[in-house]
Amino acid sequence: MKEVKELTAVSADGSRIHIEVYGPDGAPAVVLAHGWTCSTHFWAAQVRELATDHRVVVYDQRGHGRTPVGPVGVDVLADDLEAVLGAALAPGEKAVLAGHSMGGMTLMAASGRAAFAEHAAAVLLCSTGSSRLVAESTLLPMRAGRLRTRLTRLVLGSRAPLGPVTPLSRRILKYGTMGPVSAPEQVAECARIVHACPRRSRVAWSKVLAELDLDAGVRALSVPSVVVAGTVDRLTPVAHARRLAAALPQCQELVELTGAGHMTPVEAPEAVTAKIRELATTYLDAKEQAA
Repeated sequence: MKEVKELTAVSADGSRIHIEVYGPDGAPAVVLAHGWTCSTHFWAAQVRELATDHRVVVYDQRGHGRTPVGPVGVDVLADDLEAVLGAALAPGEKAVLAGHSMGGMTLMAASGRAAFAEHAAAVLLCSTGSSRLVAESTLLPMRAGRLRTRLTRLVLGSRAPLGPVTPLSRRILKYGTMGPVSAPEQVAECARIVHACPRRSRVAWSKVLAELDLDAGVRALSVPSVVVAGTVDRLTPVAHARRLAAALPQCQELVELTGAGHMTPVEAPEAVTAKIRELATTYLDAKEQAA
């Protein structure tokens, strides 16, 4: 990992959010928001590649990584992102914002906020959805309906500790969150990250995601957008991505990654990084040259 500058943002309720900034000062800025049960480490491949010529901002969502557990909710996601943008970017500075899973939901939740309008030049929504997450999950190999929804909610919200990473836990994680051709080192990396998430935070955020409805936030997300999804994602199946692409006011592209599961930035790092870089080149570099 490259040299890092650490910052702390203070959210609306006083919670302190851990931020890491990589790359040269003054370079085009990219802000990456990770998903449920993950941390800044989830974006390691993107940081390595992008920080050579971009300023890459990553942060730990509340209750993840080095950000303490606190109150949770959709508004909290937006509050925390606003605080991060204010702490890491100069007034009026534009950035490409990319969110994976709950990170993408964070961008939807914040789409109507003043800081989002001030700083978002373009967005990438990766392996995410805006509503009906539990009902449409295919985590359990059952026919869709009330029983599957109820059992999926119980599985995702389980209070059972994940325990240490073992061969069995890696197999379970791979089945639930990754494509069948994911490399063993990719599975191991995701397992280390997910198992490090505190149980209290995992359970609290699972309840928020189970009741999520950000469809209005999608319609308000009026900047150029790209949607990326894995075709065998069980947590947010590709149907979510297709609905997002249809509803976003300025969707530029829907990218379906054949054989990838839910952890696309780790499973297909080159493809995800290339789309972030493409957005930055199109919507940041050109504006700076014109200025």
